[in-house]
Amino acid sequence: MSSFYQIKTSLSLTDKFRQINIYLLGLLSITFFFGLLSLYSVADANFNPWAKNHLIRFLIGLFIFFFVCLIDIKLIVRLAYPLFFLNILALILILFIGTETYGATRWIRFAGVSLQPSEFIKVSLILCLAKYYHSIPVIEASKISRMIIPAIITLIPVGLVMIQPDLGTSIIILIGAGSIFWITGINYKYFISAFALVCAAIPVGWQYLHNYQKERVYTFFNPERDPLGNGYHIMQSKIALGSGGLSGKGYLEGTQSHLNFLPEMHTDFIFTMFGEEFGFLGTIFLLIVYFSIILVSFNLAIKSRNSFGRYLSCGLIFLFFSHVFINIAMVMGLLPVVGVPLPLISYGGSSMLATMISFGLIMNCYINRDIILAKESFID
Repeated sequence: MSSFYQIKTSLSLTDKFRQINIYLLGLLSITFFFGLLSLYSVADANFNPWAKNHLIRFLIGLFIFFFVCLIDIKLIVRLAYPLFFLNILALILILFIGTETYGATRWIRFAGVSLQPSEFIKVSLILCLAKYYHSIPVIEASKISRMIIPAIITLIPVGLVMIQPDLGTSIIILIGAGSIFWITGINYKYFISAFALVCAAIPVGWQYLHNYQKERVYTFFNPERDPLGNGYHIMQSKIALGSGGLSGKGYLEGTQSHLNFLPEMHTDFIFTMFGEEFGFLGTIFLLIVYFSIILVSFNLAIKSRNSFGRYLSCGLIFLFFSHVFINIAMVMGLLPVVGVPLPLISYGGSSMLATMISFGLIMNCYINRDIILAKESFID
């Protein structure tokens, strides 16, 4: 194959630094700061253990963000497939050497550090699909022959994550892949057919759900059926959100959280604790910050001249939006409870690093927006 890349503009490291969007970086830092405040409050005004670790992980994530921003985009494209298959290997290894917590085997412990590969597969899958669709003409995206490979690429990690079991992350992976399919212009009839197929498969799939997953669905439709059992979490979450009122009870003054009525305050239900202490106005401000992150990121994404940059950036933006939407809707009782963290706020190292890598990739695509990438086949 001839020259893989035709470089229209060549940027020095200094030029790349200057093009980093400080507004996006500032918005990400503000969101992290809200998470730091919340985790400090969850620990009853104690910096240990959650707030301290959250700060360390953000600083590591910030370093990774800059590193990903500044590396050559051709290296990112070349590593897209290897990184995806390496992540698949990690998901397979979990089945044999994974660490079990709360009945699920989702973590690999290495050198004293626990990592959750399912958080990184979301990013690597979108990276892999972006490269695949960049390699084919847009007009061929809806051909059945062109959809077999991406379908297999998507279903393999979905199946491996469901085995752990982690239904919430499996759904997020499907949503992320679906966003790439939509962005590339696949005929809407395929989406309608896929939706109909999923609906038809629900009775069959229901039989294979674990009992606790079935209970979550029952609880979603009727939380009052078991107020002291399966419905306890969501009912306490609603109480805490409602008790926050307009302006909240005040920082460090949340009763539902500090009296331990709220479950998983530092992870899945951290938005509820935030709402109780900062009220409706505080949560609206947080949502505005999240919306601003999405808006600024999208503005950067559409400036990319190559399809790879647009596909990758838009897919990662939609992935970020899905996490925010599902987590907040979950704690408000608008969706069944699933294990989806709130980006940059929930406690979790893998989630933090995956989020910072995502925005590093978005920024890299923006910095290299004028670089024209040649096409290559799936096997190249």
